[in-house]
Amino acid sequence: MRDNQSQVIKGRGATANLSGRFESVRREAFDDGWVIAEDDEAPPSPRTAIHIEEARSILSHNDSPDVRFTRSINPYRGCEHGCIYCYARPTHAYVNLSPGLDFETQLFAKRNAAALLRAELARPGYRVTTINLGAATDPYQPIEKTERITRSVLEVLAECQHPLTLVTKGALITRDLDLLGAMARDRLVHVFISISQLERRLTRILEPRAASPERRLDAVRALAEAGVPVSVLVAPIIPFLNDAFLEAVLERAARAGAVGAGYTILRLPWEVRPLWLAWLEEHFPDRAAHVMARIRELRGGAENVSTFGERMKGQGPWADLIRQRFRLACTRYGLATGEALAARYPLDPTQFDPGRLAGQAALF
Repeated sequence: MRDNQSQVIKGRGATANLSGRFESVRREAFDDGWVIAEDDEAPPSPRTAIHIEEARSILSHNDSPDVRFTRSINPYRGCEHGCIYCYARPTHAYVNLSPGLDFETQLFAKRNAAALLRAELARPGYRVTTINLGAATDPYQPIEKTERITRSVLEVLAECQHPLTLVTKGALITRDLDLLGAMARDRLVHVFISISQLERRLTRILEPRAASPERRLDAVRALAEAGVPVSVLVAPIIPFLNDAFLEAVLERAARAGAVGAGYTILRLPWEVRPLWLAWLEEHFPDRAAHVMARIRELRGGAENVSTFGERMKGQGPWADLIRQRFRLACTRYGLATGEALAARYPLDPTQFDPGRLAGQAALF
């Protein structure tokens, strides 16, 4: 059952719990006259529920040329950060849950992740290649503080000296500086911190349970001081909402110790589109039409494009302008990008030693 009525809920990103595209029954909320509430009474925030998922495998494979990794690990399904634009929201439809509020309140923890990873890396014939953490849902979302699944995965990767990249908005990453710092000394890790803008108020509604921009910059600084190569992702850039922050984010990140940068343009695949439209109308009704007109301009008249090479950066004059601004700012602040960043901070796969895992992996 889904409630498709749009309403702002404090501490949550989605304003509705729309049906997933695989559900055969759809429900609509309506006022039957029995519930009387004050106009300014905020609806209660749904509690976060944690479900235990016994995953059958932990390594996901990627064939997209838009990203620089072919394997990834997502310790969690769903994400409490509640970023309204999250392209992973539609994955909740595969488990018969809504990509709306369910995605950020009905979370699945893969507590057997480390055991599965240990067994997979110790398999005869396994070929090492960089693994990414955070490709879909954030490995340092709030429940990681108690679940510690990301920590256990890092421990396995550190034990066998396997290279990894890590993407997060969570300041909790600084808890694991002991592991990340040691791996960095062996050229085994590169961290990417996502910072889409610098305004606390906008963060509270756009990314309601993610760390504040200041705390993310503090994380950049702590990682850099520990010797961990850290880059910043200005992602996603949203016209008329956060695009003006591009240069400021890059400048602050460089001052904090970031060595590289990247960016993406807002994407609206599948159920993300209606969730985004409802959120935009609720929070920015005065500029919603302008935002969507510019998005269509970026997508050749459409509201979403899935074509590799176009979906991340867009097309047209505005996309070209963002690209030029990004390049100029990176040059000004000494931030490497793309192939130059990868060449300057290469990860070393030759240190991978599956022999360190063989004895324990046999137990699983």
